[in-house]
Amino acid sequence: MLSKMDDYPLHQIADVMRFTQNSDRNFYDRYYFNLINPEEELFIVFGLGQYPNLGTQDAFLLVRHKDQHHVLRASRTLGDRSDISVGPMRIEIIEGLQNLRIIVEDNDSGLSMDVTFDAVHKPHLEPRHFIRKHGRVLFDTMRYAQLGRWTGTVNIKGQEFAITPEKWIGSRDRSWGVRPVGEEEPKGIHQGTPSMEGMWNYFPVLFDDFTVLYILNETDDGRRTTEEAIRIWHDPNKETEWLGTPTHNHIFDEAQPFKCHIKSAEVTFPDTTEGQLVLTGTPLLQTYLTAGTGYGLEPDWRHGMYQGDLEVQHLTMHMNDDKDKMWGVVETPATFVLKGDNVEYQGVGMLEFAFFSDHKKYTG
Repeated sequence: MLSKMDDYPLHQIADVMRFTQNSDRNFYDRYYFNLINPEEELFIVFGLGQYPNLGTQDAFLLVRHKDQHHVLRASRTLGDRSDISVGPMRIEIIEGLQNLRIIVEDNDSGLSMDVTFDAVHKPHLEPRHFIRKHGRVLFDTMRYAQLGRWTGTVNIKGQEFAITPEKWIGSRDRSWGVRPVGEEEPKGIHQGTPSMEGMWNYFPVLFDDFTVLYILNETDDGRRTTEEAIRIWHDPNKETEWLGTPTHNHIFDEAQPFKCHIKSAEVTFPDTTEGQLVLTGTPLLQTYLTAGTGYGLEPDWRHGMYQGDLEVQHLTMHMNDDKDKMWGVVETPATFVLKGDNVEYQGVGMLEFAFFSDHKKYTG
């Protein structure tokens, strides 16, 4: 089980790099990227994950283009962990924590791309996310986040898009640890209890001179299992700024069930160097991250689920015809305004939100 990574001084335990210290079946190691251009009816998400204790590795490309939802997904058995490719999809690390390249080779789906991410600031290590229920650790994860600009080309069903850093921004994250993945386990005492509860918010936003990262998991009774509100200055000589304990006031489309369609999002940061600032986001193209990618609960395709030596699939859903399949975590590219008494900044980023159970402020 030796791999190329074993030639690097990376070992954390007295074993080869293929194995982790934590033997929990749900241990994972994952990449996430998105591509945003507020002038296009187009939003692209790419992910790749390894599941060392399940012996699998999978990847997906999600393209929301106008009223269509395209997914390319692939899974294979895990061998050498330095090989971050699955079928036609792969990641190349040009310079760690700065430049990464994503390649999706031509395939039967009609989706392909060759794009390079160039970070505009150093990555930010988020607070550890830890949830224990009935004695079992369900979440114990670390994640770092980073925003940047993209260069390259994307092809969608024969239509080519030039990806230029002037127009295309994006956020990425790397996360690892324990969270529920793979085939569903017997529920036992956890029957009827979601792994995460309440409302989830994640808003990474790029402005000219800084990035704002806002993260929140808030339960129905107001507890916050994770929270972050910071401003990362693009000038490396300036310290990252904590923005205080955030409050939120989101507006949802009341005609849609269970708060699955957001009209606008508002987050207040009380303790910035410029006084109180209010971040307001306007969604542009609502996208359902869980539909077909493995993040959801489809019985035949979940992250870490064994699909054989190699399985590559693709699917297309229509936003009007397949509404019943669109549920779970919602992501939408958005324009943002960050405003105070004497300042106003314009930015672009992503609104990510979900309700895993009741949240009295929004779900009644």
